[in-house]
Amino acid sequence: MQENGIPSQDKMKKFEGIDAALNVDLTVVPSSSEIEPINVGNEIEVPAIFDKEQLKKDYEFTRGNLYSLIQKGQEAVDGILELARESDQPRAYEVAGQLVKHIGDVAEKLMDLQKKVSEIENPTKKKRDTQITNNTMFVGSTAELAKFLKQQREINKSEQE
Repeated sequence: MQENGIPSQDKMKKFEGIDAALNVDLTVVPSSSEIEPINVGNEIEVPAIFDKEQLKKDYEFTRGNLYSLIQKGQEAVDGILELARESDQPRAYEVAGQLVKHIGDVAEKLMDLQKKVSEIENPTKKKRDTQITNNTMFVGSTAELAKFLKQQREINKSEQE
């Protein structure tokens, strides 16, 4: 029987052979809120500042891979277009279109990579395009709008005089 969440001795005897074979000492510890978790010390330190040399290596590696993907994609497009012309199959043209789209996506990723590296290297040189546009909207009937415009014209005339 179990008392306070601890298995009985009879159930524990069943596992003695396994404990001996695995060379493990099985001890049951009652759960308590007083037990604190143990810090094993396997924490990984992540540097807060990017190492410029590592950033440059990663950038060049990624950039090289993207260029390679674009080049291989262009070769594949050339091949599939030739096949599509010879076979005149709609599916071949569809695959060619998908490849062209994929190459465009990779080229876009290349541009995004350049932008991200620039932002990492120069974090203070962020441009903020702040343009305020105030759109005024009149809510009312056309008669009220005409009356309002007439009043505005009269005010403008009185200011000019």
